Amino acid sequence: MQSTRIFALAAAMALAVGCFLIVKPFISSLLWAAILVFCTWPVFLMLRTRARLSRTWAAIVMVAISFLVLVLPIIWVTPTSRSEIEALQGRLEGLLAGGLPDITPALRAIPFLGESAVAWWISIAGDSGALMAVIRPYAGTIAQTALGFLLSILSGVAELLVAILLAFFFYRDGPAIAERIEAMMERLAGRDRAHHLVQLTGNVTRGVVFGLVGTAIAQGVMMFFGLWIASVPQAGLLAVVTGVISVLPVGAPLVWIPAALWLFSQGSIGWGAFMLAYGALGISSVDNIIRPWFISKGADLPLLLTLVGALGGVFAFGLLGLFLGPVLLAVGYSLVKDWADHGVAGPAANARAE
Repeated sequence: MQSTRIFALAAAMALAVGCFLIVKPFISSLLWAAILVFCTWPVFLMLRTRARLSRTWAAIVMVAISFLVLVLPIIWVTPTSRSEIEALQGRLEGLLAGGLPDITPALRAIPFLGESAVAWWISIAGDSGALMAVIRPYAGTIAQTALGFLLSILSGVAELLVAILLAFFFYRDGPAIAERIEAMMERLAGRDRAHHLVQLTGNVTRGVVFGLVGTAIAQGVMMFFGLWIASVPQAGLLAVVTGVISVLPVGAPLVWIPAALWLFSQGSIGWGAFMLAYGALGISSVDNIIRPWFISKGADLPLLLTLVGALGGVFAFGLLGLFLGPVLLAVGYSLVKDWADHGVAGPAANARAE
């Protein structure tokens, strides 16, 4: 009897390992599809009730909308020809090799503040001169690495397509999947506790996803608008990159600061100054409004959690990990925090009852 139980346990473990190995290549796509469906479920229900679409047709419409919003902009701005890629690499290399441009004549023309502005700029150029001297011999390698990172971000569109395709089945079979998950949680934690955990997980997921995606869309659109007005090449591509790396606290400045320096190097002093002011007061300020507002609705999360989640998510899941990592860490952090609070409150309540 004992040997039979051991054999059954070993077989169950082997089955679990086998299932994990089969699903492993699709884990990030499955998780992102589940999050996408969960956060857009009210829109799916609206299509079912108001538009009176069948479950299958409503799922098809949602998949089409997801493709148009998430995938099509990336495909549209991705450089495909060799000449476009080489030109982009040449601009990056020229910016690194050229160093900071001399804009002292334009600054000296500013009324009343000209000399102070010139002194401020000379101090910045002097402080960065040593750094640029070290970087200049490796400008080509750095530009090539940056371009490779950029193209690796854009290549994640294939994984995003898989997630959207999987989302179709989650839309169609969502209620049945949710019932099974909730039933399993009820068996593990009890009915009331399971309902509380499901609600907590949902609130945290929505808050973090809306905060990250809302910030990405807002900063990407604002970046495109600013770059397009200033006639910076590849404005659409840089806007998409801004949206992707907006998860990081210093994501947007990594785009608008080099864009402003490039404008200065081309002699467009006014547009360069506009880009600096617009980036600092407009694009980067969005991150301090949208993200905290949405995330505060779901849970009180430390900023370090978002940063570690984004960086760790990239190593674990690739492109989708930029958004998937912070969501998973936020949910895990909230569940552990709730479990700890529940464990403290339980003994205290029992002591008061006694």
